[in-house]
Amino acid sequence: MLPADDADALDWLAFEQAGVLTTAQVAGLLSEGRVRGRIRSGRWRSICRGILLAGNGRLTRDQQLWVAVLAAGPGAVLAGVSAAAEAGVRGLRREPLHVLVPAARRAARATLRRLPIDMPAVLVHRTTVLPEAHLQRARPPRTTTARALVDAAGWAAGVDEAQSVLAAGCQQRRVLPEELQAVLDVLPRAPRRRLIGLTISDIAGGAQALSEIDFLRLCRRHRLPAPDLQEHRVDAAGRNRWLDAYWREWRVQVEIDGAHHMDVKQWADDMRRQNDVWNSGDRILRFPAWLVRARPDEVADTVRRALIAAGWTPAPPLRHPTQK
Repeated sequence: MLPADDADALDWLAFEQAGVLTTAQVAGLLSEGRVRGRIRSGRWRSICRGILLAGNGRLTRDQQLWVAVLAAGPGAVLAGVSAAAEAGVRGLRREPLHVLVPAARRAARATLRRLPIDMPAVLVHRTTVLPEAHLQRARPPRTTTARALVDAAGWAAGVDEAQSVLAAGCQQRRVLPEELQAVLDVLPRAPRRRLIGLTISDIAGGAQALSEIDFLRLCRRHRLPAPDLQEHRVDAAGRNRWLDAYWREWRVQVEIDGAHHMDVKQWADDMRRQNDVWNSGDRILRFPAWLVRARPDEVADTVRRALIAAGWTPAPPLRHPTQK
């Protein structure tokens, strides 16, 4: 709710920052005695050293984000999955909160270790590269979606999570692969830089989900020809369809089924689509997404046999340097 027409500077500042204020901001607007009085009376809360809440309830999500940025100090911005989630990317971890600060200064780590129980943990990252082009005009300040996703991939707990973050941002149309690549180009020391670059290339080639990225990796590792991804088709009923992976030359198709394919309606729709494919003369293979990840050798062997049956000639095995 907007402040009243006769609201003072303090009311507007509290409105702009979801009620979270620094003691330095308040110092020029209220006397120290009046601030202490509001805290003692319970009208305001002291969140941590240097941070106040112009209210007395539990912290909302917006207030938590403001506390993270203001407690981390000047120049701090939301980053990684925290910034990407604020930009609308769904399915990301909500905690801990990630904040990026310039490498030239140190965040108030002691303050961040003494946060109240209704405040998530805050992870502070430092960077020497944070151009204006990587900053989003937002409240609280954050990195752009592309920078947020590249950072999130670098800070992820594992490879799968790193690739999932990048795929989610592109699949949900929050960012383009070219935007991710432009960010990566100016971060020569980004963690997992090679993996992120390969993943961006896979996404640009049509991979829309982690399962498809896993499948492309499987094809490279087992020396299978690279398929076209998200190939457009129109089925017998005139509906638009997109094939997960397709080898046009040999008319072999692979469908990678996620958990939603177990739904009865989806299962019946999948069977109709599979019948359409068979009627067209194409071979179709279907694998659950978990099998692609858990048993890649088994999946690769099945795909290889289907391609050979369709006329593909595999390259001769690589010889070891010591072999004659």
